[in-house]
Amino acid sequence: DKASARRVAIEAGVPVIPATEVLGHDTDAIRAMAEEIGYPLMLKASHGGGGRGMRPIHSADEVEAKVREGRREAEAAFGNGEGYLEKMITRARHVEVQLLGDLHGNLYHLYERDCTVQRRNQKVVERAPAPYLSGEQRAEICELGLKIGRAVGYQNAGTVEFLMDMDTGAFFFIEVNPRIQVEHTVTEEVTGIDIVKAQIRIAEGATLSDATGTPSQGDVTLSGHALQCRVTTEDPLNNFIPDYGRLTAYRSATGMGIRLDGGTAYAGGVITRYYDSLLVKVTAWAPTPEEAIARMDRALREFRIRGVSTNIAFVENLLKHPTFLDNTYTTTFIDTTEDLFQFRKRRDRATKILTYIADITVNGHPETAGRPLPLTGARTPVAPKVSGTPPRGVKQILDEEGPQAVADWMAAQKQLLLTDTTMRDAHQSLLATRMRSIDMIRVAPVYAHRLPQLFSMECWGGATFDVAYRFLQECPWQRLRDLRAAMPNLMTQMLLRASNGVGYTNYPDNVVQFFVKQAAETGVDVFRVFDSLNWVENMRVAMDAVIEAEKVCEGTICYTGDILNPDRAKYDLKYYVTMGKALRDAGAHVLGLKDMAGLLKPASARVLIKTLKEEVGMPIHFHTHDTGGIAGATILAAAEAGVDAADAAMDALSGNTSQPTLGSIVEALRFTERDTGLEMGAIRQISDYWESVRAQYAAFESAQQAPSSEVYLHEMPGGQFTNLKAQARSLGLEDRWPEIARTYADVNMMFGDIVKVTPSSKVVGDMALMMISQGLTRADVENLEKDVSFPDSVLDMMRGNLGQPPGGWPEGILRKVLKDDKPITDRPGKHLEPVDLEAVRAQLSADLEGFKVDDEDLNGYLMYPKVYLDYMGRHRIYGPVRALPTRTFFYGMESGEEISAEIDPGKTLEIRLITVGETADDGDVKVFFELNGQPRTIRVPNREVKAKTAQRAKADAGNPAHVGAPMPGSVASVTVSAGAKVKPGDLLLTIEAMKMETGLHADREAVVKAVHVAAGTQIEAKDLLVEFEA
Repeated sequence: DKASARRVAIEAGVPVIPATEVLGHDTDAIRAMAEEIGYPLMLKASHGGGGRGMRPIHSADEVEAKVREGRREAEAAFGNGEGYLEKMITRARHVEVQLLGDLHGNLYHLYERDCTVQRRNQKVVERAPAPYLSGEQRAEICELGLKIGRAVGYQNAGTVEFLMDMDTGAFFFIEVNPRIQVEHTVTEEVTGIDIVKAQIRIAEGATLSDATGTPSQGDVTLSGHALQCRVTTEDPLNNFIPDYGRLTAYRSATGMGIRLDGGTAYAGGVITRYYDSLLVKVTAWAPTPEEAIARMDRALREFRIRGVSTNIAFVENLLKHPTFLDNTYTTTFIDTTEDLFQFRKRRDRATKILTYIADITVNGHPETAGRPLPLTGARTPVAPKVSGTPPRGVKQILDEEGPQAVADWMAAQKQLLLTDTTMRDAHQSLLATRMRSIDMIRVAPVYAHRLPQLFSMECWGGATFDVAYRFLQECPWQRLRDLRAAMPNLMTQMLLRASNGVGYTNYPDNVVQFFVKQAAETGVDVFRVFDSLNWVENMRVAMDAVIEAEKVCEGTICYTGDILNPDRAKYDLKYYVTMGKALRDAGAHVLGLKDMAGLLKPASARVLIKTLKEEVGMPIHFHTHDTGGIAGATILAAAEAGVDAADAAMDALSGNTSQPTLGSIVEALRFTERDTGLEMGAIRQISDYWESVRAQYAAFESAQQAPSSEVYLHEMPGGQFTNLKAQARSLGLEDRWPEIARTYADVNMMFGDIVKVTPSSKVVGDMALMMISQGLTRADVENLEKDVSFPDSVLDMMRGNLGQPPGGWPEGILRKVLKDDKPITDRPGKHLEPVDLEAVRAQLSADLEGFKVDDEDLNGYLMYPKVYLDYMGRHRIYGPVRALPTRTFFYGMESGEEISAEIDPGKTLEIRLITVGETADDGDVKVFFELNGQPRTIRVPNREVKAKTAQRAKADAGNPAHVGAPMPGSVASVTVSAGAKVKPGDLLLTIEAMKMETGLHADREAVVKAVHVAAGTQIEAKDLLVEFEA
């Protein structure tokens, strides 16, 4: 044992570090011995190594607890808890001499190893020879090692370990390890002697000469330099807590000068909590230390280990650190060098994507549950092939001459300019906004090459921003970047809800400005800016931001009512002309006319467009919906009246609540003065593509199969029509749809006949559903004597938080809703404090565990805080699922099916599902894949079964009263009980894993409410262990 070895060293004249004898159990006596030697001290186990049982002690206050912990750990690891205290050298190197002795009295040293780089007294990197020793120092330490060996007549392999004081160069004996050590490989590589083989030969009675093939000590020579790194299943970012589980993938490095020594290192191998966390030893040899380090770095970067955490990224950082490279490191190097832990975690995207596929295959997608399935055998969407550089388009006018030049160019054109809405409003209206980016990006280059005459591509904003994060697990900014790159000659267009951004509430002015600036930088060219109540005052901040960004500002009028109906005088021709002039004066480049419900009829369109052109004098861009079935005729009438541009959807995603059919409009105007110049062959090919894409989204198809004149009653926007029907279905009110439609119309009139578009339309819908579900009539609501509970959205709107409608709110309903509250009557943004963007960024980064929050991330969070955080949480689990084919994303895979997923340009995953296993007793299912030809097994819970299995409560990471398990293992001891008062630093309990103990301490003053475990309890990571009083 170590205490006996110290005595031998002293007798042999080898310098030792001041230390005590073996400790007894008298705490006062132990403290007295500690005081005699002086702090800091190191507690060491007498009967073992590997850092087990070792504890640094810096003051008398730590003696009792540290000695108790160390003894318990040593007892668990070695069966003997004896230990002693030793003076700690603060600037030390750890150098050890390899000995080999035979049964005939012969003894060799095989030179020294540097084992200085260690953590918690466990070696991480070992080198041979020690690169910082001079020849004289090397001879000195080897001779000291031989002295120890000769003093005891040492036989077989063993290591004599020393600390070297960096300040004086002195060596101090610390212990002998009477066995072959983990790091023997580096010695073998530089001496050419097989130590394991030599041990066996010596045990058989061979002489050292015969066992090693080396006649004498003088013939033992050094050749080159060797470096060993221990690859462990430990998490450097979580205090190196050992991880365990199944290796879902294992690919090791190889090549010149690389040696691997491993055990359970193979795909499918199981790492348990009961053994050492060492997975594989990697040894690199080279003629020089620098080349050995370079080879090791290359080898570590080639490793691919999935399923458990490893320390590889940490060791890579260590090898590149200047302190390591210039050999000035000490035994505290890791513990005192924080930048070793600043590394980019491996993304492990393939495993995450396989986990997602496995989960959807086993459990299904919550969005498609109980909904129609795509047709079996439906053709895979394939876009037409294009190549080369696309022709010039309107985008080049914008980039070269600016937004006003685009407006002037529009006004000078004879042909009707068209915007394709397929990638935004068409699928928002028909498919609940569920279209995925992959289906858009695949066909985007075809638009650029084959339809360069398009005015713009509406592909962003509106509900697509929210839905991308919330339901599609995609980043909307990434979608915009990809589409911008794929269509360099076409202007991209978004729908911006003025001060509502792409959300459903008013945002502070600086948030709106920040969002617009980022959207412009990322790729939006045309901003269609509107207000849900047609209040120009509420549009100015957004419009000014667009103008400042030098993009096309399309100030937009939302059309409602009927200008030819004398009974709807509120929204007459004068109203629209007045608003058009206000938008012109506010700086709009283009006047947008947004007919969100499809209410504008052909005759009305002729009058309105002609008058706006004459009175306002701006190019007009017309948007409508085909809900009533005549929107195509309305566009043709608008074209006759001189409208400059109109919106249409590609044929396969047109009609009903979407936009009119683009191909039909093109054909209708062919050979006329307003011929669009678009190629019908290209339109048909692109429409064929969209038809095959649409088939994949059968689960999200609207129940409306045909146009409906009912729209002229309820005046619902196209996008809301399908959503409100879905809401009614979820509330069990689907069979009362005609009644809902009439009530929607009643609510509109009750509110004063308002403009109905997101978010004001949602308020009307909320109120209508509430009235139907509670059996209320318009008369009931307007009756001041009858108590009614209004939806929060109604309260918010009446308080003025969405702005002001023309003529204000009806006094009676305002008083009924707000009672004694006073509404605001000026712009809501004036009442909102600016957001401290950098403070929010810093907090978000902290909440996301150091994630670098760029401006796109920050904008996403500002618009939808919870939605964005949920998206980030899912992205960390499942990775870039946007790369998956749509059918796989929504429905998983079938046995034998093969797919490709391009996660980066040039990096494609080839995935084949082999089979799905049976559900195990614990509720998990094994799913077997081939990934790029290599077998992979993924375990996912069968949620239906798992829900029935009792689970230990988990700690809530956001609840400071919860103390959770930082790692899996077993509870070694519990030192508190319910009702106990604790202060910061008090030990709560101790966890043992892989024979290493970790204490959990209180981080604040508190009273223990409950202890959920006892000594011996087996626990998993994040299990709730201790609960404090709130």
